[in-house]
Amino acid sequence: MQLLINLVYYVVPFLVLLGILVFVHELGHFWVARLLKVKVDEFSIGFGKELWGKDDKKGTHWKIGAIPLGGYCKFFGDEDASSASESDKLKDLSDEEKKHVFQFLPPFQKILIAVAGPAANYLFAILVFTSIFFTLGKMDFPPIVGSVIEGSAAQQAGIQPNDRILKINGHDINNFQDINYEVTLAVDGKAEVVVLRDGSEKNINLNLKPVEVKNSDGTSTSKIMLGVKSLNVMEIDHQRLSFLDAVHEACRETWSITDATLRGVGQMITGQRGGDDVGGIIRIAEMSGDITKQNGILDFIVFMALLSINLGLINLFPIPLLDGGHIVINLIELVTRRELGTKIKDYLFKTGFALIMALMIFATWNDIVRLINRWFA
Repeated sequence: MQLLINLVYYVVPFLVLLGILVFVHELGHFWVARLLKVKVDEFSIGFGKELWGKDDKKGTHWKIGAIPLGGYCKFFGDEDASSASESDKLKDLSDEEKKHVFQFLPPFQKILIAVAGPAANYLFAILVFTSIFFTLGKMDFPPIVGSVIEGSAAQQAGIQPNDRILKINGHDINNFQDINYEVTLAVDGKAEVVVLRDGSEKNINLNLKPVEVKNSDGTSTSKIMLGVKSLNVMEIDHQRLSFLDAVHEACRETWSITDATLRGVGQMITGQRGGDDVGGIIRIAEMSGDITKQNGILDFIVFMALLSINLGLINLFPIPLLDGGHIVINLIELVTRRELGTKIKDYLFKTGFALIMALMIFATWNDIVRLINRWFA
């Protein structure tokens, strides 16, 4: 019975989450490709053996694969799903047929198709946030300290209940969630906090420290935290926004998440931050399951929007095989007005594949270590 419960809470939400986000991403590529009259052979959610498939009127085969860990949009003339190599049958095409083949498009149009996938993920997140802010309101916890955790860095530094946190390490704090973002990104565990107390601002410097946090299953987890708790739920601002304000706030929220992610990645690259936070498929399944068990559907939808932003952003990284790699290659061809040689492209894509596989192995290792620590905690 417990196995069945875990299947419902962890596997099902994860598959729903991943399926929707992959569909949104690939639909972006597909839609722009169709606008540019490119022939699309396959649109697949998942890999491996086909579980379901159907052809549309324009010859695209829509299918669901047995391995639900991604998807692809395969254009006519692609040797593989990544559009990294060309099929030999391209040599026999007429000039008219070449107008509908991705490989023969001008570099600028190829860039539009590559950008469309990540753009679709960002648009999806903005639509989700806009819908929530317009129908339910901007439900932010104000960055006001409700209580201070005993023995925490906040208590030792003198932060008090009712202090309003204005800045952490020079970055504005607009809601309580921003506190978690900035604490997570703090370098060397140091934080410079600006609080508003009794109408005047105070600067507080402190060294962050681990705090034991109890989980819903009775276990506890040690996390680097400031050590403050928010006010109770009655203090949440549920004021509904106009449609235009909702769109504005949704864009601002999307940029805030992007900014925090980029700063975190930058700190890892420069060695200011370790790679323990890098997670993969297992971490996503774990988080989606925890949210499903402990929270409601609204939290799951917000998590989906957050993950959609990260999926779009990661795909824009200039790594061959990812959309960002295709964009860079086509930008080079656009500027130089010369196509890169087949051998050079082949080398770049093989390098990109090796890098992505290394990142996946590293992320999976982190996920496994995290799960073991959680089980034995």
